[in-house]
Amino acid sequence: MESLSSRIEKVTPSLTLAVTNQTKALRAQGEEVYGLAGGEPEMDTPDHIKQAAFTALQEGKTKYTPAAGIPELREGIAEKLLTDNSLAYDPKQICVTSGGKQACFNTILAMCEEGDEVILPAPFWVSYPEMVRLAGAEPVIVETTRQNGWKITAEQFEEAMTPKTKMIVINSPGNPTGAVYTEEELAALGEVALSEDIVILSDEIYEKLVYGDAKHVSMASISEELQNLTVICHGFGKAYSMTGWRLGYTAAPESVAPALAKIQSHTTSNATTFAQYGALAALKGPQTFVDDMRAEYDVRRQFLLGRLQAIPNIKVVEPQGAFYFFVDCSELGLKSQNLCDKLLTRYKVAAVPGIAFGHDASVRLSYCTTLDVLNEGVTRFEEFCRSH
Repeated sequence: MESLSSRIEKVTPSLTLAVTNQTKALRAQGEEVYGLAGGEPEMDTPDHIKQAAFTALQEGKTKYTPAAGIPELREGIAEKLLTDNSLAYDPKQICVTSGGKQACFNTILAMCEEGDEVILPAPFWVSYPEMVRLAGAEPVIVETTRQNGWKITAEQFEEAMTPKTKMIVINSPGNPTGAVYTEEELAALGEVALSEDIVILSDEIYEKLVYGDAKHVSMASISEELQNLTVICHGFGKAYSMTGWRLGYTAAPESVAPALAKIQSHTTSNATTFAQYGALAALKGPQTFVDDMRAEYDVRRQFLLGRLQAIPNIKVVEPQGAFYFFVDCSELGLKSQNLCDKLLTRYKVAAVPGIAFGHDASVRLSYCTTLDVLNEGVTRFEEFCRSH
């Protein structure tokens, strides 16, 4: 057989998937594993959303739709953006995708090519650099600091830019850190982007999971000029516990939206038809599920914060969004992969090594699990840390 393409040879395997596989293997052997590695809500999808999809099936809504999605859902997303984010989009600027991941990948494919550079603040979501490489572009990693809340500054952005810079990716609220950018911070980054016409991919998938005094602000809402430079990538998985439904969307400038729909038409065609009716019900129906989930995760966030702050040889920044802690374990003297391997095999706690997110001195702990699992998991994590 011929060798694989150079494109795929550049892509590294997913460490998050590796942790998942290790955990499943241990559980298959009868081991009790305390999972703090998850990236999805453990609650079930609300019944009214499932019923809407079931009704769509009963009504025979099982055929192709336009590649960019059913008109009703695109209109619903446009209404959501106007109501929640004060952003005006024509439904033609919306493209419904097979998950938030495809929204990001379509955007990178549409905007980037060989020789382009994409600025990625680290820690970053594990798939960003691989998407950039698959598009033929080059990821430019900018390391942020715990002291600055794991957020890139305008000065860092400006220093990292070159004539080849095509895009910057901003993820707020962020995975794996839970960082939430303020309006002032976004405005400063936006000024730099505008100065050189740098495209902004604004990943806002965790928008509904923001805590305390923090507030989600969309980069596109800062100004009309920035809206014309920004592609919003979003989805239904996190807020409505619909990860397996694989439904996301993009909201893009008029000049970009047709390109995103074109890519969609030649890859997955439309997102699953009857699932789109479930997404419409998510937008149009009661939002009590979202409010209740956010409140429950805030309880877990504060519980885990208190426990982690009591461990002497690690450091944490209080996350303002999403459902993760990014724990600085540099004082333990272990590489993150080695640390997580020992934690899983000896203490039966699953965590994700920070190297997957571009920071090898840290690990990601998730609190989208029950308080019982969280309590036992962090107790064992503390035992591990104190033993080192």
